[in-house]
Amino acid sequence: MKVESSFKINATLISNDFIDEYMAKANGEYIKEYLYLMRHEGEELTLSMIADALNHMESDVMRAVTYWKKAGVLVDTKVVKQNDSPAVSETACSVGASTGSKPQKEPGNRQVYTPDKINGLAGDEDFSQLLYIAQKYMNKVFTHRECEVFAYLYDGLHIPAEFLEYVVEYCVQEGHTSIRYIETVAINWHEKGLRTLEEAKNYSSTFSKDGYAVMRAFGLNDRNPGNLERDYMDKWFRIYGFTKELVIEACNRSLAATHSPSFQYADKILEGWKTAGIHSMAEVRILDEQHQDRKKNGTYNQNNKAAGQTGGYKNQTGTNGKNKQNQFQNFPQREIDYDALVLEQLTEQK
Repeated sequence: MKVESSFKINATLISNDFIDEYMAKANGEYIKEYLYLMRHEGEELTLSMIADALNHMESDVMRAVTYWKKAGVLVDTKVVKQNDSPAVSETACSVGASTGSKPQKEPGNRQVYTPDKINGLAGDEDFSQLLYIAQKYMNKVFTHRECEVFAYLYDGLHIPAEFLEYVVEYCVQEGHTSIRYIETVAINWHEKGLRTLEEAKNYSSTFSKDGYAVMRAFGLNDRNPGNLERDYMDKWFRIYGFTKELVIEACNRSLAATHSPSFQYADKILEGWKTAGIHSMAEVRILDEQHQDRKKNGTYNQNNKAAGQTGGYKNQTGTNGKNKQNQFQNFPQREIDYDALVLEQLTEQK
C-alpha cells in the first residue's frame, strides 16, 4: 500500500540564532519585513512589491533592509535603481541571507559556559544566590541558556551579583522578563561605566524620571520608551548633559513643528544647542530674540531659517560693509534647515 499525504511541505526556515540574538532588539515592523524577505529568498523583489504585500511604506522597507544589513543578518543585499527618472524609478532588492547558517555577530571573545562550568560556579555563594533571586523575580526555573547568560555576566564580565540582582528587579518592574532584554540592559550599564549597586540605582532612578517626563511631553503616556527612544534620551541627558527643562523644550518645539512625536527632530534641535554651547533656557531665549531680530530686519533667509532653534546665527553686516559685532557673537554658527526636515518626514508618511 502506497500512502501519500495531501499536505506538501512548503516552509520557510528561520535560524534559532536570529530568534535568540537579534529578534528581541528589533521592532515588530522590521521583523515582518525580514520574514517576508526570507519567504522570497533568492528572488528579485522591488520595494513596492514588499511594501504592498505588508501594507508598509517603501521608506519603511528601505529602513528595515538597511537595519538588517548593519546587524549582519542580511548579506549580499543590493539596492539598485533601474531608472534614473525620479518619477518612475524602481528599486530592486535581491536577498542573499542564509537561513541555515549563523548570522554574523559583533566581534568579541565571549566565553561559552557548558553545564559543567556552570555547575562549577554553583559553589560560589554569591552566584548561587543570584540565580535563586533572579528565578524568584522572573517566576520561572531557569534553562541552561538562562543560567549561561548569568554565568557570563557574573564570571565573564565580573559584574557584581548585587548589581545583577538589581538589573533583574529593574527590568521585571518595567515589564520585561526576557533573558535577552535583561542581558542587554546589564551589558549596556556595564559599558556605560556603572560598576556599583549605588551607581545603578542612581542612574535608573534619574533616567526613569527624566524619561517619563519626555514621554509625557510627547503625549506617549500609555507605553514605555522603546530601545531607540531610550538611546536618544540617554544621549540627551547623559552624554550631552542637558537639563530636563531644555530637553522638554526641544520636545515641545518638535511637536509644534511636526504635529507628532519625533525623537529624531528633537535630537536635531538638541544637537544644534550642544554645538552652540547652550546650557540654559536663558541662552535659548537670547538666540530666539536674535532670530526674531533677523526676520524683522529682513536678513532672514533660506540658509538660516531654522537657526532660531539651534543657536546658529551669523554676525550681521552693516551698511559700511564691515561686520557688525553684537552680544550674540560668542555662540558658534550652526544652521539646520528644519523646514526641509519636516518636509522629508511628511513625504515619508504618505
